[in-house]
Amino acid sequence: MAYCGKMASSRSWKRIGSSCRQRSTCSRHAEKAAAGVQEAKKSLGPDASVDGDVNAGSVVGKAVVFVTVPFAGQALVYDAIKDALAEGTVVCDCTSPLMTAVGGRASHALRPWHGSAAEFAKSLLPKGTRLVAAFHTIAADVLRDLNEEVDSDALVMGDDADAKAVVGSLIADIPGMRWVDCGGLQMARIAEGFTPLLISINGRYKVRESGFRLTGRDVWGDPRG
Repeated sequence: MAYCGKMASSRSWKRIGSSCRQRSTCSRHAEKAAAGVQEAKKSLGPDASVDGDVNAGSVVGKAVVFVTVPFAGQALVYDAIKDALAEGTVVCDCTSPLMTAVGGRASHALRPWHGSAAEFAKSLLPKGTRLVAAFHTIAADVLRDLNEEVDSDALVMGDDADAKAVVGSLIADIPGMRWVDCGGLQMARIAEGFTPLLISINGRYKVRESGFRLTGRDVWGDPRG
């Protein structure tokens, strides 16, 4: 499994990494990738199987890749890794398009031409890539704290049901979390907008860990059973 993005602020790498046997962190710069490895081992333990590489090298041979970058850097990351992705790779995009990409506020949403950051990512990836979008409503600080359960559900979107189940199974391994299948990738147009909403709520109430819980049933997960 590979994680591409700004490791210090990514939504998923430490929590999901703790449930996987082999992890790779990646960056545009080898030095930052190496620093990401050391940070991961501080959280996961010195014996954790973690390596680091530049973006393209880190995704070679990986079945699942998480991209956790700000919207301003999304195209650069996908341009760097797209030719190294094997056909059938599951890519989970965690990008929320915020106005910070153009100098605005994090509590304001930016609307990409394609409808969502996830759909923009799809336009950058080769055919055969199994794209999923998730983690837009999970606070980074909560995911980094391995000592506490995550009191929030994850909304998962994509056009490949099996790919969503792969990402969902990793989410379900995180204590306290459930995953909810929200439908096709176009539903990211709605889910990505929840990020600035939560940022605004956090600011008003002086917290950092607000999230969402869906009511109606105890277990969500794969609707196929």
